Amino acid sequence: MMFFRLLLLVPALLLAGCDIPGLGPDPKTVQREADSKATGSACRYAQRGIEDCYTLNPKALKAAVFEGWKEMDAYMRENKIEGAPSVIPVPVAPPPPSDAKPKEEVVEEAKPKKGKGSDKH
Repeated sequence: MMFFRLLLLVPALLLAGCDIPGLGPDPKTVQREADSKATGSACRYAQRGIEDCYTLNPKALKAAVFEGWKEMDAYMRENKIEGAPSVIPVPVAPPPPSDAKPKEEVVEEAKPKKGKGSDKH
């Protein structure tokens, strides 16, 4: 009976130290999350609002950006660090042209309904 327990224990111990591909998180996903978190931290240090950060980085993971922004905010408050204002302006949507006319409402004209008596000439 003891032999069977050792027989099961030896492979388990040998596999415990192995890095088996496919069992851990995807490295690309981990890297993307870390990049998004760093982006959020940088936005907070640059004194950007979280909404501006989302707008400027549409491909970043929003949850990770927020997490990085929040962690940097706590760190900066705790250590009384002032952020560095960003030198890159936030892109603003151009205003509509002044000569643009408001869209006119399209009104359909009432058409006479065809009935039994309307086909006569």
